[in-house]
Amino acid sequence: MPAPRSMPPPFGLLMLCCAALAGCGTVTDATRRAANAIVPYKIEIVQGNFVSKEQVEALKPGMSRAQVRDVLGTPLLQSVFHADRWDYVFTMKRQGTEPQARQLTVYFKDDLLERSEGDPMPSETEFVALLGAERKAKAVPVLEASEDKLKPFAPREPAPQATPQPAAPLPSSYPPLEAPAR
Repeated sequence: MPAPRSMPPPFGLLMLCCAALAGCGTVTDATRRAANAIVPYKIEIVQGNFVSKEQVEALKPGMSRAQVRDVLGTPLLQSVFHADRWDYVFTMKRQGTEPQARQLTVYFKDDLLERSEGDPMPSETEFVALLGAERKAKAVPVLEASEDKLKPFAPREPAPQATPQPAAPLPSSYPPLEAPAR
């Protein structure tokens, strides 16, 4: 006669036992460190127009709106209530770094640039360095090969080829592409 199988406890009872055991445990520094080590991935969020120090320096009073747009790009904000004001806003959030926000406001009078004011802007090289700051520098491999290492890749002597046979002559006339009109 076969031995009777033991039945697993109902799922609800199992969950109740787990909850009771979890309530009795204590949280130690080791478990807290383990829980804090698990960090979900956060995507990089870049919004707005990056305006460099060089672009701000290129602005001169008296420039037209089209010239300002050529230098700075299309503004992020153009208010209906402030027609003579363009706002350039730039924000960047990256995992492991402090969020950044920069703002530049450009004022026009009679469709000509009057003034600009805002945060101090980084130069293009400073901004590029900031983008690559969190990447760890890896050792660059040596990209040189000696003559001995290149010998296996040397081109081989081409095999003698048979002389090509002349192709068959082309027909002197071809059938019409369309049926004749009736």
